[in-house]
Amino acid sequence: MEKEKENGRARALIPIGVFLVIFLGAGIIFGDFYAMPAIVAFLIALFAAFLQNPKLSFGEKMKVIAEGVGEENIITMSLIFLCAGGFSGAVTAAGGVDSTVNLGLSLIPAHFVVAGLFVIACFISVSMGTSMGTIAALAPIATGISEKTGFLLPVCIAAVVCGAMFGDNLSMISDTTIAAVKTQGCEMRDKFKANFFIVLPAAVVTIIFFWLITRGASYEVGTDLEYSMWEVVPYLVVLVGALIGINVFLVLIGGIVISLAVGVAAGNIAVSEMFTVVGDGVTSMYDITVISIIVACIVSLVKEYGGIQFILNLIRSRIKGAKGAEAGIALLTLFVDLCTANNTVAIVMAGPIAKEISDEYGVDPKRSASMLDIYASVGQGLIPYGAQLLSAATLTGLTPFAIIPYLIYPVLMAVCGFVSIFIRKGRTGGKRA
Repeated sequence: MEKEKENGRARALIPIGVFLVIFLGAGIIFGDFYAMPAIVAFLIALFAAFLQNPKLSFGEKMKVIAEGVGEENIITMSLIFLCAGGFSGAVTAAGGVDSTVNLGLSLIPAHFVVAGLFVIACFISVSMGTSMGTIAALAPIATGISEKTGFLLPVCIAAVVCGAMFGDNLSMISDTTIAAVKTQGCEMRDKFKANFFIVLPAAVVTIIFFWLITRGASYEVGTDLEYSMWEVVPYLVVLVGALIGINVFLVLIGGIVISLAVGVAAGNIAVSEMFTVVGDGVTSMYDITVISIIVACIVSLVKEYGGIQFILNLIRSRIKGAKGAEAGIALLTLFVDLCTANNTVAIVMAGPIAKEISDEYGVDPKRSASMLDIYASVGQGLIPYGAQLLSAATLTGLTPFAIIPYLIYPVLMAVCGFVSIFIRKGRTGGKRA
């Protein structure tokens, strides 16, 4: 059995196959990739994992998954998810989202409106840590800009989606960032810096693209865009605090306290509702927290049965050195996201495998975390059955396929990622002893 584990066993991957068949099959049959809740599909996959390998007793399998779930990164990641949810709930109730949106729009030059919409979406998504929240906040604005300028609505909403994916990839409180950092064992600020310089050229080209195709018209934002700088402060505190290296828990808890103080002072949050708004935010993160735990259970059993080793051996046979390892991590993550239609779940699933690869080939953890987050966001920003495009289409009355032709940023992000892998100077890496 030990020899089989060392060589790897393809059949150990059956639980992952069960998840993909059930999740994708339900999406194809019902025409809705959210008809089957991911947590249900993962629970079925976990049941399939328990049915495998009769040489291990039920008690031994429980011990394996307990060790997997109790791993430090899984516990830390789950707690950060909950803290991030609490901050999101508090700052939203305090009026931070509306003020941030209105502040950004009030600063946009009239001739720069659609490109500016992308920039504002970038800032808001980095601040909020959620692409879905950014799309929901800015979709009505994109519709209004389209109506008043005559530009195609798909162009305007594409600018919002592109900016939303920029922040989803980079935000300090994004669940994708949290998952990527904790599975790879690096600091958030290190991952942010490495990731930012990879995608910066893509963002610059995207700004130029939207400016060029919309430079012939202007839009008057009006005078009704009310905002309060105090309500924007919690976002700035979290962003700056995370960048300078303050412990993420302290940053998020500080953000919650400041948000509540601002909300109460502004009259947006009643004193009696302070704990309720935080609790609502925490509750909103239950799904991804529970999914992370169940995925950790599945991965621990798959690893015990030799499935992870099989994948590693398969990848090893096709890559050489650190650059090849980074490319392998990128393609693996992209493939998993295309299958799961959820970039956070894709990172949670691919993360342990990416960690094994990066350790063996000497890939810097901040690089492997960046590849995970970038290529999960690339897939999520382009697939027509992903929550982001489905939400954007629903809010604007379009179809995802009408928006996709203008989603230049995810494509450029993928290109920049591979360019950064193959032209980067320095150690090319090699297989570690």
